Parts: sequence; C-alpha cells; structure tokens
Amino acid sequence: MSASDLSPDAGPPLAAFDDEFYVEEVQRDGDTLYYYGMPLRQPDVVMQNVWQAFRDAGYEPQLTTRGGRYVIVAEPAGASIDGIPWKNVLLFLATVVSTLFVGAQWFFIDPFANPWEAVTTAWPFSAAILVVLGTHELGHYVMSRYHDVDASLPYFIPFPTLIGTMGAVIRMRGRMPDRKALFDIGAAGPLAGLVATVAVTVVGLYLPPVQAPPGFDPGPNAVTIQLAFPPLIRILAGVTGQPLTYTDPTVNIHPVVIGGWAGCFVTLLNLIPVGQLDGGHIMRAMFGERQEAVATVVPVVLFALAGFLHFVEHYSLNNVFIWIFWGGLAAFVAAAGSARPVSEEEDLDVRRKALGVLTFALGILCFMPVPVAIVG
Repeated sequence: MSASDLSPDAGPPLAAFDDEFYVEEVQRDGDTLYYYGMPLRQPDVVMQNVWQAFRDAGYEPQLTTRGGRYVIVAEPAGASIDGIPWKNVLLFLATVVSTLFVGAQWFFIDPFANPWEAVTTAWPFSAAILVVLGTHELGHYVMSRYHDVDASLPYFIPFPTLIGTMGAVIRMRGRMPDRKALFDIGAAGPLAGLVATVAVTVVGLYLPPVQAPPGFDPGPNAVTIQLAFPPLIRILAGVTGQPLTYTDPTVNIHPVVIGGWAGCFVTLLNLIPVGQLDGGHIMRAMFGERQEAVATVVPVVLFALAGFLHFVEHYSLNNVFIWIFWGGLAAFVAAAGSARPVSEEEDLDVRRKALGVLTFALGILCFMPVPVAIVG
C-alpha cells in the first residue's frame, strides 16, 4: 500500500509530520500502521516532534528499523478496557489464595489441616497485603490515565513468599509525554502505597496479638524468621502507644501489621533510583540525563551495604543476600536504561521537586538494614 492509498482516517495526515519524516511507503497489518521512510532530523528529535500528532490520532508511535529501513510503527493507544480483564482477575484470585495460605501460618494455623479456619482467620492478613499492593499500583494507573499514557490494570503475582505474593505490576504500553507525566506517574505509586501502608499498620497495631496454641513447640532445629521494623512503623507504634514486640516468645503482633511491613519494603525497593523502577522515574524527571550517573553508583552502594553488614556487623550471608541480589538487579536495570519522556525540555516546577524530595525521605523511613533475619 502506498502513502497515497492510505485512508486519512487510518492515522495522522502525512502533512502533520512530513517535515520530520519523509514517507516512502505505508503498510498496514491489522490495526498497526508502518510508515517506511527517512527521518529528516535526529531520530530522538523526530519522535519528540511527531509523537503528539500520532497521539491525537489515537496511536502510539515508535521509530525503529526493519530490514535496514527506518519505520515508524504506530499501534492503537488502546487506553480503554474492553470486556472483562480475565488475566488480571484470575491472577488476583490466585493471589487471594496464596496470601490466605501464607497468612494462616502467621496465625499458627495449618491451611492443609484446617482450610476453612485458615480462610476465616487469615482474611485480614490477605486484605492488608492486597490493599497495600493494589493501592500502590492503582496510584500509577490513575496518574497514567490522567496523563493519557496507555497502562494496564494491575497484575498481581501469586507466590508463597513470606507475604504470599511477589507483588503487583502494571504494564506501561505508552511513552511518557514529558517530565511532569514521568514524575507524576512514578511518584503516585509509592505515595499512594504509603498512605495505605500507614492505614493498614495503624489498624494492625490496635488489633490483639496472636497467641501460639497450647503446646506449640517448633522443635530444636526449627528455623525462625524475624522481621525488622523500619523507622516508619516504629514511629506509628510510638504514636499509637502500641507494642511491636512481646517478652513472651509465643506471642506475636497481629499479622495485619505485617501487611504494613510489606508496604514499607515494597516502597523501599521501588524507590531505588535506577532504570524503570519508580525511583528511577522520579530521578529522571527531576534531573534528566544526570539520573544515569546516579544509577551507576547505586549497585556499588548496595554491594557495599551487604559487605558492611557481613564483615563488620557479622550478619550471615543468608541475611544480607537480599542486598547482593538487588545490587546485581540494580546493575542490570541501570544498564537497560531509564524511561525517556518524549520531551525533556521543560523542567519540573518547584512543587514537584519538593514532593520528589519528600518521597525519597519517606522511602528512607522504610529502610531496614536486614529486613528478614533467618535464625537457626
């Protein structure tokens, strides 16, 4: 199909960007359009200048090469949700099951021996985890829709970890239009999640502690898992006057507080300022390309933290491995690059910069040198 044969309503009019990209041929495959030709400026500049025209026509463009030729691939933006998102629903239901399974054990209940008791007792734990993670991701989703960036609904990841899940994610299918959108979408998740974290933690602190059943004996070879509480949760415990620990080893805080712990931990990891993590988005929006210099230092800091805890504080490798893992992951994510908005010309306003500083400060309140200690 030639450019002259393309229906005007199948994409933006060629005149809208003919001074940026010389179109030699247009092809169509389903709803996707392919504009073959030659960029008349640097590719990044071309994308910055043509992006709005495609977005106004309902398409998300990407300039790439195919078969040695430059091509703008334009896919429908698809901001609406058609029908029931079954994959999201099924993953959510599976995560409900996995969090109930793990939550029952925090209540000293065997979910295999007493499945109904597990469900009726552990549902507050499951609800706490889902509210914290769901609110975080919905923060991203709402701001994505506000800035007209194509994003999916949250995908929960069921897995029998300490909290019964590996978290939740949303897919960002569209590019960020500018630094303001990049900041708003990046910061909305941690800030919304922290609001939910504070609410869940306070509720959990006021709930009665959990008592191990009579005769409970894990045995001399049992492995004990101890969660460290970050400053934010300690502050909330101090303000409410509620204890976080008990002298009786068979008494534990209510598991809903663990939902708050999970919210802090997720926020801390997401605010690591590299690549496609929330912290990377915020730093990129605040400092532009200078964020990449920060990202190269982050893995070194995480490896150094692991080394300090192991060699100076004498924690076992099992207890500091999390920072070794995240140091390696941060290096990989940093090498993959950060999100680049279509336009980086306009700087952030003072209010957003102040909010960015506050977001990272709240992230520091979620820091735990050894989040999970394995004893035994």
